Amino acid sequence: MIPATPPDDEHDRRLLANVRPPEWRNPAPAGRYNLVVVGAGTAGLVTAAVGAGLGARVALVERHLMGGDCLNVGCVPSKAVVRAARAWAAERRGGQFGLEPQVPGGGRGDFGAVMTRMRRLRARLSRVDSAQRFTDLGVDVFLGDGRFTGPDAIEVAGATLRFRRAAVCTGARAAAPPVPGLAEAGYLTNETLFSLTELPARLAVIGAGPIGCEMAQSFARFGSAVTLIEQAGRILPREDPDAAALVQARMEADGVRFALGAGVTGVARRGAGKAIRYSAGGRDHEIAVDAILVGVGRKPNVERLGLEQAGVRHDASGVTVDETLRTSNRRIYAAGDVCFPLKFTHAADAMAQLLIRNALFPYPFGLGRGSTASLVIPWCTYTEPEIAHVGMHEAAARARGIAVETFTQRFDEVDRAVLDGEDDGFARVHVQQGGDRILGATIVGSHAGEMISEVTVAMRAGAGLGVIGGAVHPYPTQADALRKAANQLRRARFSSGQKKLLSRWFAWRR
Repeated sequence: MIPATPPDDEHDRRLLANVRPPEWRNPAPAGRYNLVVVGAGTAGLVTAAVGAGLGARVALVERHLMGGDCLNVGCVPSKAVVRAARAWAAERRGGQFGLEPQVPGGGRGDFGAVMTRMRRLRARLSRVDSAQRFTDLGVDVFLGDGRFTGPDAIEVAGATLRFRRAAVCTGARAAAPPVPGLAEAGYLTNETLFSLTELPARLAVIGAGPIGCEMAQSFARFGSAVTLIEQAGRILPREDPDAAALVQARMEADGVRFALGAGVTGVARRGAGKAIRYSAGGRDHEIAVDAILVGVGRKPNVERLGLEQAGVRHDASGVTVDETLRTSNRRIYAAGDVCFPLKFTHAADAMAQLLIRNALFPYPFGLGRGSTASLVIPWCTYTEPEIAHVGMHEAAARARGIAVETFTQRFDEVDRAVLDGEDDGFARVHVQQGGDRILGATIVGSHAGEMISEVTVAMRAGAGLGVIGGAVHPYPTQADALRKAANQLRRARFSSGQKKLLSRWFAWRR
């Protein structure tokens, strides 16, 4: 996961100076800690910072890089790459705005410059997650392998840290399918992809989840010949089929080739390249590529932690926790990807807030117990168009016996989306039948990730769709799609009987 593989330039060195300082010296343990946090990804960093800010004595243990996946090999580098790819694609589509394309076929594009920009921005952002900053916040930062040696002790780099409470925030890593020959041929994951300096001419992406779709579209826009292989019959199987279909259509327009309902049966080296064999539609196929990106899921980091010595139960899905994030050891809690099915940075942040509340503050402080069941967690896949979702899908609500009404507003009926040339997509809101309580929403559009928060806030506050409809939205904005969806609800609630009654009243008033 260390990004200081080639090119190992000034930006990577600046990054490492923050997240793994070469000359770092661990402090002497300071008696019994109120809280020891294992893992300095998002969940661990937020837990440590909030705990120290509230006056607790906190130690933070990281065996690898401060910032975890999000900073080093996840959200930060991937979104820098996505943004560059969007710029390339926008220039090619400039004709609709009166511009002559300046990067025909990607011929003038500089992939190396894209990756240099990514490394520069990652290094710039790394200061926030740096070992020195957390030391300045009052956290004792220990770099090295941390391992529980008992129910209330952790050993790291020869030192023993004793605690009243501990938090396991060790995250997860990329998983690879058991495909014959894959390991021998070599492959990329999110942990190695962002060390590339040259664009692969031919790229195969295994897995059409969020990371697979985002990177497949981006690399196709840079000029790679991309084939996306997915075992399911469609991409983004967690999303509404019509929303995923819109993304697939745009990706196809960007040059991505799809092999859906396809199972990879083997990989072999072919000179400087690789050959991937897969079966689909009852037939065997083979394609030649220069690189393979695997994006088929995440595996929790539970090994080499001494969880057994601490009495912490875990399995293949991660550390076992209850709704308060407490493990089978009452002193130890967990948060983030290591214990939760929704593996998002913002979910890890939210869980860290719950962990602090539950681990450090008993009832006399008036904070009560926080539960993961209370969290309203949206997500977004940053393809173009984006897909964002929060709450339940319609099928899930019906499976729970909840009667649902769905209101869908297309962006080709929203003025700003039409003016922006971004009118593919829709905003869809599910409400409980007979009322306006929001059960869930899906938005597929260019700014879906920004727009979903309006629905999330309404759901968190217990406000119905009518509240969104009653709020004045600036014109013209794409978020007006949500107001229009609320207007559909209002019209649906206005019965024909009410309309007849009003018509008679207006007639009488004449």
